[in-house]
Amino acid sequence: MLDSLEKPSLDRPETIQDIAIKLVEEQLRIFQLENGPKERTVFILGSKGVGKSGIINKFFDREENSRPTLALEYSFGRRSQLPQDLHKQILNVWELGSLENSNQLIEVPMRSHGLTNFSVIIMLDLSQTNRIWTDLSSALQGLRSAYNRLANGSEVIQHREQSEERVKKTHPDLGTMDLFWFPLVIIGGKYDIFQNFDPEIKKHVCRCLRSISHSLGAALVFYSNEIPKLSKTVRDTISHLGFGSPTNPFRSHSYDYNEPLMIWFGQDSWDKIGTTPGNFETIGINFETHIPQVQPTKSILPDDPTFDPGFKETAIDEMRAQKDEELLLIMKQGDIRGKFETIKT
Repeated sequence: MLDSLEKPSLDRPETIQDIAIKLVEEQLRIFQLENGPKERTVFILGSKGVGKSGIINKFFDREENSRPTLALEYSFGRRSQLPQDLHKQILNVWELGSLENSNQLIEVPMRSHGLTNFSVIIMLDLSQTNRIWTDLSSALQGLRSAYNRLANGSEVIQHREQSEERVKKTHPDLGTMDLFWFPLVIIGGKYDIFQNFDPEIKKHVCRCLRSISHSLGAALVFYSNEIPKLSKTVRDTISHLGFGSPTNPFRSHSYDYNEPLMIWFGQDSWDKIGTTPGNFETIGINFETHIPQVQPTKSILPDDPTFDPGFKETAIDEMRAQKDEELLLIMKQGDIRGKFETIKT
């Protein structure tokens, strides 16, 4: 309801109506904080090396340098809902390092915290246009498989209802959309590189991402850690998914492929995109005719991270060294005992 109210302009004094709108918004915010869920989960997955760890570190105000995520990494944050409230909201953040061979790993965040207050961010590398659909397909298929294994019938019905409310049940395209079960935000990373690409390539990429986001009822935003406005929008989006505020992290919407896209849940349409309704298969086929995609390949196992200085943990490394020495001693003793028994026989 509040979205339809006119926002006060910056170049005129506030009117009584403007003040009333602010009061209502503040009351709504307090109501949501008091009655909202106490614990939520955000699961971040997507292209390798796109900056997933970076946005998590920025959100939690960590100064540490990002290092490659090998499998799954878990972080959490807490904050008071209101100044006088002793109960804290808890945000669980899971990050998947690689989409390859990740089916079982994708289930872990869902099993650990349940599907009730679960949100997903899929982050794609815009600088590698020949991997965009490959990575997106892999992420979506993994999420679908895990959800189908874990969700029961009543949860599916409830999530469908919530998805329709998220995009608005009055949306004219609702009948042509294949809505995702929980809040899904697609982030196009490395926009600072992508913005310099050929206009035709940008047009096809933006049309594809807008189409699939609209079909799934997802939000879509482009991101670069080099552009403060985009960094703040992504930070606010994680805060919205995790804590429920700000209520409107996208202060404006952008649909122009010459600009960073910024489209909230239910704010796009097939007419705006300029295409006929499509599903997952047709959108992918159309995109690949213009920008061929590389096929998924089997991953090469990385070097043992215990020898990587980037993963150094002094206490753990010392304990590991001690256990290695103990194991080596046991192996030597076993070898000597075996030789002695051989001689006896």
